Amino acid sequence: MPGSFAAKHPIIVNLLIILAVAALGIWIVYFSIALFTKHGEIDKVPGVENMSYTQAIQTLHDHGFKVDIRDSLYKDDVRPGFVIEQFPKANSIVKPGRKIFLYINAVHPKEVVIDDDNHPMEDALRGFSYRQAMAKLQELGFKNIKVVKVLGDNECVAKIMANGATVKKMQKVALNTRLTMQVYDGRLAAITDSLMGEEALANYRAGNYNDYDEDYDYDGGDASPDYSQKSSGSEAAESAPAATSSSSNSTSQEEESIEFF
Repeated sequence: MPGSFAAKHPIIVNLLIILAVAALGIWIVYFSIALFTKHGEIDKVPGVENMSYTQAIQTLHDHGFKVDIRDSLYKDDVRPGFVIEQFPKANSIVKPGRKIFLYINAVHPKEVVIDDDNHPMEDALRGFSYRQAMAKLQELGFKNIKVVKVLGDNECVAKIMANGATVKKMQKVALNTRLTMQVYDGRLAAITDSLMGEEALANYRAGNYNDYDEDYDYDGGDASPDYSQKSSGSEAAESAPAATSSSSNSTSQEEESIEFF
C-alpha cells in the first residue's frame, strides 16, 4: 500500500520482525528446557542405607529414580551386600527420575598383595625394617597387626603370618585378616659374645691357655690374666735345683782341697 508505514519505514519493520522471531525462539527454548528438566517438579529421595542391594534398587525404582552402583567397599560392621552409603542423602529434594548413587558393602573383603616382589617362593617383607614393614601394612589398609619379638641379630622382619601360615611374596591377603609380624629383637649378637666369653674363660680356668686371648675382656673386668706369677714360680722352681747342685759341687771341691793339703 502506497504511503503505508511499512513502505515508509522498512528498517523499523524489519527490526520488529527480528525481535518477534527472537522472542518466539526464546520462548520455545525455555519451554523445551522446562519440559526436559521438569522445571518446577520436585521429589524426595527415600532412605535406602542399611538395606540389601536388591531391596534398595526396588525402592528407588518404585519412586521413579535411577540407580548407579559407584563402588563396593567392605566394612566389618555392615552385612555383606547391604548399602553402606547413598548420594543424594535420604529426604533430599531433587528432580524426579534423578540417578541415585549407591555404595555397597562387598560380599568378600578386599584382597591385596603385601609384597609384590616377583619371587613367590620367598617370605613377604623378610629383611624389611620394622618401621618400613609397619608403614607398608598400614598403608595397604590392614588394621589388625600383632608384633612378636623373636631372637635375632638385628631389628628386621623375620616373617609375616596370616591365619597361622607364612605369607609369601605375590600372595593376596584379605584386609580383615589378623596378621602376626615376627621381628628380630637384636639380642643374638650379645648372647653369642657372652657365650664365647664364658667358654673361653672356662678353658682358661681348666688350664688351656691357648684358647684365651689376653687382650679380650671376657668377664667385664679391666685386668687381663697375669701369667707372670705362674711363670716366675715355675722359673724359681726350675732354678732352685740348679742352685742346690752348684752349692754341693763347691762344697765337695773344698772338701777335696782340704784333704789334699
